[in-house]
Amino acid sequence: MDFSRYRGNHPNRTARPARPGRTGLSAMLLLGLAIAPAARADNPGYDRPGLGFTPAVLDAGEMTIEQGLPSWSQDRSAGVGSTQYSADSLLRLGLGGALELQLGDSLYNHLRQSGAGIHADSVGRGDSNLALKFVLPSPRPSFSWGLLGSVEFTDGSRAFRNSRRQYLMGLSASQQLDARSSIGTYLEDVRAGGRDSYTAVINHSQALGESLSLYVEAAWQREAGSVSGTLGGGGLAWQATPRLQLDAGFRRRLSGTLPAWWAGLGISMFLGH
Repeated sequence: MDFSRYRGNHPNRTARPARPGRTGLSAMLLLGLAIAPAARADNPGYDRPGLGFTPAVLDAGEMTIEQGLPSWSQDRSAGVGSTQYSADSLLRLGLGGALELQLGDSLYNHLRQSGAGIHADSVGRGDSNLALKFVLPSPRPSFSWGLLGSVEFTDGSRAFRNSRRQYLMGLSASQQLDARSSIGTYLEDVRAGGRDSYTAVINHSQALGESLSLYVEAAWQREAGSVSGTLGGGGLAWQATPRLQLDAGFRRRLSGTLPAWWAGLGISMFLGH
């Protein structure tokens, strides 16, 4: 998630370039595909791709589905190489006013580990999470900011389950520079078992045309323990139709002990009411 989400015209929002259980979310995806032709064609903006979230909420009763297709990450530590594929799903529902409910899951994960006498393959779903987003009052139309709080449960498959519940609080802000570009920041604190992990992100987005936008981002992360470092990356978001966005992005470790590579594809659909 980041601040570069391409967005078309939508009532009461400033235009700028652009996480239930697995059964319920899959059913919603199928339902959304079935009703999409009758949905309103306004694009409210999406929470993917990249790090963070867009500081805007859906109107009451509006929904989006945002799906990884999937993402890929790779790392090597102590002579053991790890490659993981993950398909993250996010359903967003506008509650009215400045509030939005989010339901997320990682329905498919595949982890391969090899080296130093280890050869393992694990497949399963990740933990689900529940989030609430709140958009803060803005002093000017070109600036937007918001808060997101979430809880991630320990209900995933054994290989992909957190040992404790995780509680996240994030703050995102975006400043429109002109009609085609914007900058954004994202700050995050994740607390689990009395320990905190932190992320700080800055990015820039640029519209390349009426339906295509480019973003670049840089991040610093410190996880509980000894894992920390910096990342750099970027990607594209293509507004294929007023209701459908396709995206691609990557991140590369610049320093420290974070995973070496991450890359992903995704699709986002606005379902209207």
